[in-house]
Amino acid sequence: MSVYSESDLLDWLFARQRFGVHPGLGRVRELLGQLGDPQERFRAVLVAGTNGKGSVAAVLSALLNADGRRAGLFTSPHLTRFSERFVVGGQELGGPLVHAALVRVRPHAEATGASFFEIVTALGCLLFAEVGVDYAVMEVGLGGRLDATNALEPVLSVVTGIGLDHTAILGDTLELIATEKAGILRPGRPAVTGVQADLLPVLDAAGADLWALGREAGVHADPLGWDGWRVQTDSPSGPLAFQTPLLGRHGARNAALAALAAQRLGVPSAAIVTGAADVRWSGRMERLPWHGGQVLLDGAHNPDGAGALRQALMDLGVDRVPVVFGAAQDKDAAGMLLELRGVMSELILTRSLLSPRANTPTELAALLPELDVPVRLADTPAEALVLLPSRGLSVVCGSLYLVGEVRPLLLGERPEGRERWQ
Repeated sequence: MSVYSESDLLDWLFARQRFGVHPGLGRVRELLGQLGDPQERFRAVLVAGTNGKGSVAAVLSALLNADGRRAGLFTSPHLTRFSERFVVGGQELGGPLVHAALVRVRPHAEATGASFFEIVTALGCLLFAEVGVDYAVMEVGLGGRLDATNALEPVLSVVTGIGLDHTAILGDTLELIATEKAGILRPGRPAVTGVQADLLPVLDAAGADLWALGREAGVHADPLGWDGWRVQTDSPSGPLAFQTPLLGRHGARNAALAALAAQRLGVPSAAIVTGAADVRWSGRMERLPWHGGQVLLDGAHNPDGAGALRQALMDLGVDRVPVVFGAAQDKDAAGMLLELRGVMSELILTRSLLSPRANTPTELAALLPELDVPVRLADTPAEALVLLPSRGLSVVCGSLYLVGEVRPLLLGERPEGRERWQ
């Protein structure tokens, strides 16, 4: 029997966030080695990108499962529960399994000085190996080249898109960021991407067998309103048509990229059609009821994400809506709000209470560009929800951590309650 309770272990793990982010593969490789190299017991797919990588990973894992291939899904950050990061066959792994694996990981993590994300990556690999997955679809954390997930040897790599984010670590140009994310590509191995055409030479230089949306693969999408999109692709694997419930043009493109990745893994069209139809991705363009109205949750944590949210609302025929907004101190809050300016009827500034990196509402107010809409401040997410109208649609965006605190309030659930910023 473990000497550590589940709460003790998670307290220990979350405390390691305070050691910060230390890019490099030495520690995680050592940690994996001490655990018996569990990552060698399944086929890995790495998914990197500035935006959309979680959605693509979630769709791809669903497509693999629909084909009868037992797939693990590793994502970060979680919204409400730590165990959300580890999903197998579409089901979140239970607390006891995670607890038992973390008991095994802890002494080796302490011996190697592994960081929070390195520990979580190794934990995911151990869990997936022990429950017996065929594939593990791994969402890359930060960048790619030096991210802990890059210690795995992928059978397929995916780079969704490139935008300006984490510039202090990854570089302050799109080309530099693309170079970092191209680090997950392997010479001669299959890869797919949705990056903009002018950045394709950066990815091509890695020498992977790369298929790109808009180059090797054509894509066309027709809107179905709040039901999602009808997507058609044409690639060297052949034509494909399917429906996705993901909202927004970016949702359709993410689904197309996941389908292209699935084709490269040999998933037949029938399984893609079946798997794509039922995918849900919590906290990303997700509508939930609230006191007679509805709240649309979307992370949209950088200007590109905010622009995609604005376009999605316009495509859905949404005119102007109240927006609850919060952002971390290292994010371009002003840039995000400028992107959203055309769809806001009013702005309610708040903060994630569990993220030490979150701007306070007062700090956000000092960063505001000219918006020409009423602005109100709310000290907590709960207070922000009280300010929303009782009818119609409202939006919560700007931070996945904020979304992760609002979502349980909407659903009447209890949040985990630990400080987090990774």
